[in-house]
Amino acid sequence: MKTTNQNGFTLYELLITVTILGIILAMGVPSMQDFTRNGRVTATANDLHASFYMARSEAARSKDNITICGSVDGASCGGTFADGWIVFQDTNGDINLDAGESILRSHPAIPTQLSVSTPGMDDYFSFAPTGLGRGNVTGVPAVSTAVICDNRGNIVAAGGSSAARVLVITPLGRATVIRDTDTITTLINNTGASCP
Repeated sequence: MKTTNQNGFTLYELLITVTILGIILAMGVPSMQDFTRNGRVTATANDLHASFYMARSEAARSKDNITICGSVDGASCGGTFADGWIVFQDTNGDINLDAGESILRSHPAIPTQLSVSTPGMDDYFSFAPTGLGRGNVTGVPAVSTAVICDNRGNIVAAGGSSAARVLVITPLGRATVIRDTDTITTLINNTGASCP
């Protein structure tokens, strides 16, 4: 008589495998969600920082006024940085995109899970042909702080950094992204910006 071997899992082996898989998923899914949320905040902060850096470099290179402003439609100033923003050649320096002035970069609205808060009515920054900030051009101060966060607010996230980011722009036009929780708290309190 010929015997055949049967291959497969016993019920006991299957239950152990499913239990181990459940434990791994229970630990991994929340970490992956935080990873995704942190990546979204960081990407938005880096995009805004890169736009300021590009505007400053282009002003010095082209020897012309370059302005960055909030834009709802990607073709004119108006709105907040959460609506999107444009970087454009502002030849006459009036903080408005006029005929003959070209858009150098247009960024769409940020993800709906995020917010960008600037103090007061700040929604623009203008660079002079030297690459330095032009300051208060329209009677409304230029943006100096932009707080980027989601519904977690300014809490300590994985790695010891804040879940929020703050872009600080000096009057000279130098932009820096801040990730330290205590520093962000101080900036929010001093500027009147908000982070839900």
